Amino acid sequence: MSVEFIGYIGTQHQSEIHPASGPVVDRDYVERVAKVHDDGGFDRALVAFGSTGPESQLVVAHAASVTKRLGFMIAHRPGFTAPTIAARQLATLDQFTGGRIAVHIITGGSDAELAKDGDNLTKDERYARTDEYLDIVRQEWTSDRPFDYEGKYYKVTQAFGAVKPVQKPHIPVYFGGSSDAAIPVAGKHADIFALWGETQAQVRETIARVRAAAARHARQVKFSLSLRPVLAETEEEAWARADEIVERTKAIRQKAGLPTTGHTPPNAGSQRLLDAAKLGTRLDKRLWTGVAAITGAAGNSTGLVGTPDQVADALLDYYDLGVTTFLIRGFDPYDDAIQYGRDLIPLVRERVAQRDAWPEKASA
Repeated sequence: MSVEFIGYIGTQHQSEIHPASGPVVDRDYVERVAKVHDDGGFDRALVAFGSTGPESQLVVAHAASVTKRLGFMIAHRPGFTAPTIAARQLATLDQFTGGRIAVHIITGGSDAELAKDGDNLTKDERYARTDEYLDIVRQEWTSDRPFDYEGKYYKVTQAFGAVKPVQKPHIPVYFGGSSDAAIPVAGKHADIFALWGETQAQVRETIARVRAAAARHARQVKFSLSLRPVLAETEEEAWARADEIVERTKAIRQKAGLPTTGHTPPNAGSQRLLDAAKLGTRLDKRLWTGVAAITGAAGNSTGLVGTPDQVADALLDYYDLGVTTFLIRGFDPYDDAIQYGRDLIPLVRERVAQRDAWPEKASA
């Protein structure tokens, strides 16, 4: 199997160790980061979605205009745009970019965040709505004739998308969500199921759950894992850098009046990362939970720490579990993207190719 690497494009220089500064949409920064990913061998770059941030599809439209081959993973929250319109928006963008678009469906685990956009459904209701939403989106992308659809949340009559994606049969659908309400919907709709950086045991368990849910629809799903690699020339230097990241994260959060302990996140993904953090700061070979513990696992917040060789080895362990996509972003977003493209991505690709060739050698 081939391996895919996804990076991250923010709209301003910001991370847990870099307080946001400058304009919320820094056009020059977006362009520089997009080009670094394009030149660095990344397959795609994620553009995130939030209830107070810039609109992800529009950010991608600009980033695509200044890159040549880089694909994009557009975080998209179902429910705020009619599914027929969203399908045509994404298909249109896929046409303009020559087939470089993927969509990452994030239904949302925080009631408080979704209320900012006027969504007051329960989590279970949101996932039920997502199920219907993706039914319609997929038909808009693939149907060669008008169709009707009637569900609890959506009813369309003679819907039809005249614009179809470049990619066939349709734009790749990534899917995030670890709750009991999310897994059945993922099994039905996800092309790639996205996990945060959990322990190997947790990843193995989730892969089994999603595969079982997909089997009920005679489908197969690929898997993505999100991590924050911390690299250095020696293992000692890498762990020293990780410790420094923890201290800087604490200081910034304390200055902003944010908690560093006692977190009770509402979403299942963050809860699972905190469960891992309770087991220790360093798990498996080199999974690092230091920042997750401080931030309440707010988003992709666990990492792998070590030399490029050591981190590549740890990524291969997840590959052996069935993960074929790695979403990697750094705490120093621009500089780390350069380092990943130079030192980590080529190494992992080489080792995956070697790993995949072993069965052929054994049978020769």
